[in-house]
Amino acid sequence: AQAMSLDVAIDLLGIAHLLDRSTGQLSGGERQRVAIARALATQPRLLLLDEPLASLDAARRQDILPWLERLRDELKIPMLYVTHSSDEVARLAETLVVLDAGKAKACGPVSQVLAATDASRVLGDDAGALLSATVAERDTRWQLSRVDFEGGSLWLRETGLALGRKVRERVLARDVSVTTLAPQQTSIQNVLQCVVQAITEDTHSSQALVQLVCGGSVLLARITARAVDALQLAPGRPVWAQIKTAALVE
Repeated sequence: AQAMSLDVAIDLLGIAHLLDRSTGQLSGGERQRVAIARALATQPRLLLLDEPLASLDAARRQDILPWLERLRDELKIPMLYVTHSSDEVARLAETLVVLDAGKAKACGPVSQVLAATDASRVLGDDAGALLSATVAERDTRWQLSRVDFEGGSLWLRETGLALGRKVRERVLARDVSVTTLAPQQTSIQNVLQCVVQAITEDTHSSQALVQLVCGGSVLLARITARAVDALQLAPGRPVWAQIKTAALVE
């Protein structure tokens, strides 16, 4: 691969306007971008980012995430990203390794690992689906956008993204409920026909994680064990998933 010059790294991270400033005049996010550019200028074969946003507040994290996406999309250098933030994982990762007490508990494509019932014991409240989707329609009256994915579509709050834009869509297990009858007269606008694939006990015995197949996509619902029994849920059972909220992470 062609060596990366310092000038290319500066352009990639958008820091040319910072070069005349002293380090004391840089924000935390700007310092991180400068540090990454310096690392790239050494022409590494692998880039290790060890919790690069941990010291930043929420606003600064949102500032630097687009630059990290640019690194991911434009560099040909393997990147190993270490983080405790599931939001950063959902936005940046392609392959995810879940570690617990120094041991790998799950490894695979990020969408599969986040929605796997066994990994949920480590991910906790962050367990859920990560869907690859496309912005397909805009409802200007209600300020909503329809986002299509393999197996269905969801209406989300308008974000201004162009039609046809590829996005990642996150649906947490805690925001999904299950019904065996087609919902009617409900405030929940996003309802998807699914089939139960698996049911496992959650971290507390009162809760269960229900893995749902919706077309070519997988969702995860966290419901009570009593609800599983009352609805007589079992693998192969057709159901409707009611999604209270979902969010675009890219």
